[in-house]
Amino acid sequence: KYIVLVAFLQLLVKVKSCTNLLVTKGAAADGMNHISYNADDAALMGAVTRYEAGKHKKDDMRQVYSWDYGNYLGQIPQAEETYNVIGNANEYGVVIGETTHGGLKILSNVGKTEKNGTIIDYGSAIYITLQRARTAREAIEIMTSLLTEYGYASDMEGFSIGDPEELWYMELLGRGNLGK
Repeated sequence: KYIVLVAFLQLLVKVKSCTNLLVTKGAAADGMNHISYNADDAALMGAVTRYEAGKHKKDDMRQVYSWDYGNYLGQIPQAEETYNVIGNANEYGVVIGETTHGGLKILSNVGKTEKNGTIIDYGSAIYITLQRARTAREAIEIMTSLLTEYGYASDMEGFSIGDPEELWYMELLGRGNLGK
């Protein structure tokens, strides 16, 4: 009943950001965790992101490009092992969606690069994390440590992070001229 009500209410409001719906296994009729992710960009219709699992050398670097604009942001060390990712899920059942909240322009890091101390934007954070995490809890640890070390090149985002056992919601916000 409540899901139908939420879906109906969303039709009444003009939404200009991606939307997630989280249902815990305790609230779901099938006893499973669910994250639905609706991207608001028509250019993403039918698009499916794919990263193959791999083994990497200790000194391999991963180039990072802006998820929205495609420009080069910088590079970070590649993980020695990465996992298979299709769409917003990996081979271990970790799923990550996002909702853009925007925020104050003074706190925005959109369009900034390694020259400004920010390398990883919200899209890169999702897919780099999915390539490295086996659980939702590990995904939170990986994402926050990557963004602490390499900087967050986006506005305020809400991340829905789940696996078969847990669901989490985490918000991140750029620091603008205040630093990483």
